[in-house]
Amino acid sequence: MRTKSHEITKQRTGPSPKAIHSNDRLTWTPMSSGCPFTATLVIPGKSIRLRSHTVEDVIFRVIRSSHIPTPFPANVSESVNDFKRKRDMSYDDGPSMFQDQLAEKVRPFIDLIDYMRSIGIDKELPLPTIAVVGDQSSGKSSVLETLSGVALPRGTGIVTRCPLLLKLCNDRTVKWEAVISYGGKVFEFDEPSEVVRYVEQAQNTLAGKGVGICEDLITLKITSSTVCDLSLIDLPGITRVAVKGQPEDIGVQINNLITKFIKNKRTIILVVVPCNVDIATTEALKMAQEMDPEGTRTLAILTKPDLIDPGAEKNVLEIVHNRVIFLSMGYVIVKCRVQKQIDENMSIARAIEEELEFFQNHEHFRSLVREEKATTKYLAKKLTNALFKQIKTYLPQMSEKIKEQLGEVKHSLSKLEGGPPLEPEEKRKYLIQVITDFNEQITQLSKGDIIVEENLFVLMRKEFTQWMKCLENDKSNYHRVVQQLVDEYDQEHRGSELPGFSNYRVFQHVVQKLVAKLKIPAMTTLQKIRDMVQKQFDHLSRESFKNYPYLHLVSKKNIETIQEKQSNIVKERIVEQFEMEMQVYTQDEIFHKVMLEAEAHILEEGEIADDKEQDTRSKYPELLKAYYEIVVQRLADQVPMLIRYFILKQSAKIVCSEMLDLLHRDDTDNILQEDSEIGQYRAKLQAQADRLLLANDKISSL
Repeated sequence: MRTKSHEITKQRTGPSPKAIHSNDRLTWTPMSSGCPFTATLVIPGKSIRLRSHTVEDVIFRVIRSSHIPTPFPANVSESVNDFKRKRDMSYDDGPSMFQDQLAEKVRPFIDLIDYMRSIGIDKELPLPTIAVVGDQSSGKSSVLETLSGVALPRGTGIVTRCPLLLKLCNDRTVKWEAVISYGGKVFEFDEPSEVVRYVEQAQNTLAGKGVGICEDLITLKITSSTVCDLSLIDLPGITRVAVKGQPEDIGVQINNLITKFIKNKRTIILVVVPCNVDIATTEALKMAQEMDPEGTRTLAILTKPDLIDPGAEKNVLEIVHNRVIFLSMGYVIVKCRVQKQIDENMSIARAIEEELEFFQNHEHFRSLVREEKATTKYLAKKLTNALFKQIKTYLPQMSEKIKEQLGEVKHSLSKLEGGPPLEPEEKRKYLIQVITDFNEQITQLSKGDIIVEENLFVLMRKEFTQWMKCLENDKSNYHRVVQQLVDEYDQEHRGSELPGFSNYRVFQHVVQKLVAKLKIPAMTTLQKIRDMVQKQFDHLSRESFKNYPYLHLVSKKNIETIQEKQSNIVKERIVEQFEMEMQVYTQDEIFHKVMLEAEAHILEEGEIADDKEQDTRSKYPELLKAYYEIVVQRLADQVPMLIRYFILKQSAKIVCSEMLDLLHRDDTDNILQEDSEIGQYRAKLQAQADRLLLANDKISSL
């Protein structure tokens, strides 16, 4: 506290054995706003030190000691008035000087705890804070209004329905501005009159309209040149009986909510108790004593001193002087606005002035101002210092605890399977690697270089062998079928040509009938191979992205879509192939070669009849057999080749390309979002590590 000295020279007319000469001086030193000050009267050969609360008292004592008659001569009156004016100026300046020094010392520590709470460190370890507790109608809201300088929600019953973190920040460059945040919402405003509306809106959002309560925190930050640096949490008023619309256990709910905050051994419990009740019976103080039996972290505020019954002042003084229920942090008595003053729109600034006048002029309580046990200004100072000491005391322990927990979290993370890194750039590289690994496995699978569950190429070979058997089985009984088809065609289509003459249309008709029956088995083979490939692709997707549901979902959808598309392409190609086979065609040399092989086989088996019985028509079975061998060979190769190329090779290539497209997106965090138990646990640990790292850096910077 900077020291100011003011000098007044007292002069008088007329003789006096103790006349104050022109070089006699009166000096005084104000300690802080509202504090007692010391005045020293310096006269020749003598120095008189006077201590009092009011400047008037000092002046009169000086006058009496100097034999200055009253009423004052004009020059003395002028000096006294000037002295009082300077005193008042110094009194007004006192808080500002105190605030400058206090802000420089305290603000970083309070900001640190607010920052810790904002990043969620309170989930890891208890943080120093001030929690305001009081019975309903104890004057709790009035105290907070005076401290913050703004009106808060008022009314009967439960007014505070959610914990309200009130952050007061002194900034001489800011007239007034506020930020309220809750449930992920943030609102900024610059009108003090809007506080009530925003707080009620927040409570209605979190706790619902009505009289219910909610444990979710509302944060109201007020920055102004007229507030002190302080953070505290206002809790719902204690109630015993549920009113209409409230759950029957509302009292239990409120008690549980309050206990949740005040059981933290780093929390300063600010208990608000009216002066006109028996302090020993108040529920708020009882709860504080349960959580703080030694009374080491409880500070009590006595409100409504103007309602004390005459003669009860001594009892209040006994309480304030810590002689009834001992609290290490003591008691402060305050007087806030009464309902009439609120109805008359008395400003909080004016209420603070009247509060000081009330205590200064009170017969029993004026000494409490000197003792720093009265007025809201002293309360603010006491709270700020108390919170500062609590933070400063706990800071080394908190720092060690954060480092210890950070080490434990890092160790736990190292024991888990590898997950995505924390840094964005490293996370992107990790995504590239994950997709690349999947693509490499798909590619190797399409080449037959890896086995997934069962060997895909062995499975496909079995299906292609079945396709070949289907062709061979159809060929084995072709002689009977061919003869039957030839007879049917002659009966239905032969015209004027003589029997025994060759007819190309008969040959073509028979071939088309035989080939058409093979289309269904070909499509069946396609479907079976598609199911095999898709199953193994899905298995690779599931194993590669088992911790990343989004990647698994995208890859699975891509595989299904691509397989469907490729399957349709193969169907079209198979249909085309069969349509081409409807056109009887092969190279003459190929057909002649096959025909010679067939005749040789017949000669070996002695099946040649008399030349007279031989005609072109009798050779239809051999001709058809020879040509059908060519058709079978073409289909036996072409259908598997189409299926293998489009369903396996091309599908694998397209799947890889589609997955690489994910690398062009910016939402890497969403793509790598984990959902497995390990992933969830890792995400929880990483979030915890993030908070602890930020907290550790913040403490280090402080």
